[in-house]
Amino acid sequence: MANFNIIIKTIKIRHMQGKILWADDEIELLKPHVLFLESKGYQVETATNGQDAIEKALGEHFDIIFLDENMPGLSGLETLAQIKEHSALVPVVMITKSEEENLMEDAIGNKISDYLIKPVNPNQILLSLKKALSLSKLVSERTLINYQQEFRKISNDLSFASTYQDWVNLYLKLIYWELQLNETGESTMEEILISQKTNAIVPFRNL
Repeated sequence: MANFNIIIKTIKIRHMQGKILWADDEIELLKPHVLFLESKGYQVETATNGQDAIEKALGEHFDIIFLDENMPGLSGLETLAQIKEHSALVPVVMITKSEEENLMEDAIGNKISDYLIKPVNPNQILLSLKKALSLSKLVSERTLINYQQEFRKISNDLSFASTYQDWVNLYLKLIYWELQLNETGESTMEEILISQKTNAIVPFRNL
């Protein structure tokens, strides 16, 4: 169990620096905001349209995404929906020029973490960022703690498993936790999970 404690401590330290994806077709005008965030220790990647934002979000892990609602091509809401299909837990802050109630209802229904009305100032961005990252960190840490508890139970059940159905039940649990851990973006857990999956397969390989 010492390995789990080291991993959780490492994750807490790593979350002190957030990695941000900011998608806006006028991103050049927001360069002062980007520089402000970088001066605070955040890493900022940018995109100028929804398709690029989706490709970047699928290609690497981001702690939070700032998403302009009104972009050419894919709208902010369409981009949000596609990102959430693959990264349901990543916090998304919608930035819009519109205060239309139905727009915000659609965005909130797609599980945004927050929304801001343009023009935004650096302090607004920083406040929204810290709020969303604090919640995201708590979710990730809770998922890891829950898996730590389930890890012990799965290992124990594996010792007593003797039938094909036992193997199926255990493997379904491991697939569930693989999906949960993937949502946190914490690759440090991959080795432990792969090891446990391998241990679950070996006794029943010839069934």
